[in-house]
Amino acid sequence: MRKLELHWKILIGMLLGIVFGFVMTQVDWGASFVSDWVQPLGTIFVKLLKLIAIPLIIASLVKGISDLKDISKFRNIGLRTIGIYIVTTIVAITIGLVLVNIVQPGDGISEETVAKLTETYANSEGVTKKMDEAMKQKGSGPLQFLVDMVPDNALKAMSDNSLMLQVIFFTIFLGISMLLIGEKRAKPLKDFFDSLNDVVLKMVDLIMLSAPYAVFALLAGVVVSSSDPDLLLALLKYAATVVAGLLIMIVFYLIVVSGFTKKNPFWFLKQMSPAQLLAFSTSSSAATLPVTMERVEEHIGVDKEVSSFVLPVGATINMDGTSLYQGVAAVFIAQALGFDLTLGDQLTIVLTALLASIGSAAVPGAGMVMLVIVLEAIGFPADKLAIGLALIFAVDRPLDMCRTVVNVTGDATVSMIVAKSVGKLGKPKVKNWDDHLDEVK
Repeated sequence: MRKLELHWKILIGMLLGIVFGFVMTQVDWGASFVSDWVQPLGTIFVKLLKLIAIPLIIASLVKGISDLKDISKFRNIGLRTIGIYIVTTIVAITIGLVLVNIVQPGDGISEETVAKLTETYANSEGVTKKMDEAMKQKGSGPLQFLVDMVPDNALKAMSDNSLMLQVIFFTIFLGISMLLIGEKRAKPLKDFFDSLNDVVLKMVDLIMLSAPYAVFALLAGVVVSSSDPDLLLALLKYAATVVAGLLIMIVFYLIVVSGFTKKNPFWFLKQMSPAQLLAFSTSSSAATLPVTMERVEEHIGVDKEVSSFVLPVGATINMDGTSLYQGVAAVFIAQALGFDLTLGDQLTIVLTALLASIGSAAVPGAGMVMLVIVLEAIGFPADKLAIGLALIFAVDRPLDMCRTVVNVTGDATVSMIVAKSVGKLGKPKVKNWDDHLDEVK
């Protein structure tokens, strides 16, 4: 399978998976068949991507830092990255708030629909679990995210994908220390990480061979586990508002790419499409990270010095799609339950969603945890939080898939901007899984 054809094969796999899932919902045994015999193939694929995420971050980040001859370059990359991520997140939240105030999707929700959604989801395990997790995060101090960023055990951090910021902290510390001991002393360790980086990237290539079949399995599983169609239809206006905002955010990225990097925006979309399709299928920025890094480095031409820092950090703290969703969901819930929001409340949503995105895990469903924190910040009644989450729970998974695409696209966009600003955006150097096959005896 050549990479030039990969995005088409993944797209075909997705479409077939959706059709197959709908067909299976028409027979009594269809859902259990997909769950037992089809979906595990997609689960294995996601686990393989997560398996190599931490080794790839460590190897590529150490290589990127150790290739720098001047530590000040790394400081410039870091400051620009964080600054641009903050700006794009604020833009995303603002787009969401503007749209939801114009469309007002919550005004069309009847009391009967609210009652049915509450009865169906308010006491579900998914809602209560996310509320408990949000309360745990909300109870921490203002600098807790800095405390959580520093690991007390590097190996423990490497064993948990949700502790990606800790791994990044340790790896940056290691890379800078290698620079400070001099090139000669650091060379044996640098050679090891250079080789590890090449090996892990080859693993990405091999895993991607199964991507079309994996997304078929993942999408079929999503379709057969979808909620009551009547409830989904009642939330169509809300879902359409979120999707419209996400599409506007994609257009914003394309304008930035075209204006700042002078690259063709449609070329950019084509190069990123495999990562975007996987983001849609897995609903996880962390699981998609290995593919995102491979596409940005090999197919777009961003130097590893930039991508190795910008993309892992972005997968953890840059959640433009999720932050946009926070704005729309918070106002929608307020509209549906008759909770009036002032301009100050909406500005609070912007600030809280921005801060919550930094500490949120890059995993499916993290957006709802952030939403609880946002609702608490604007004084939403605590006894109605479960009802508020129940209103949007039915469509959370499909919207999670959509907003993850925006998250990944935003990471790639920022990596291009930073690379262009420091002179590290070059020509693509595409590699294929069988490039060195003739060397194997």
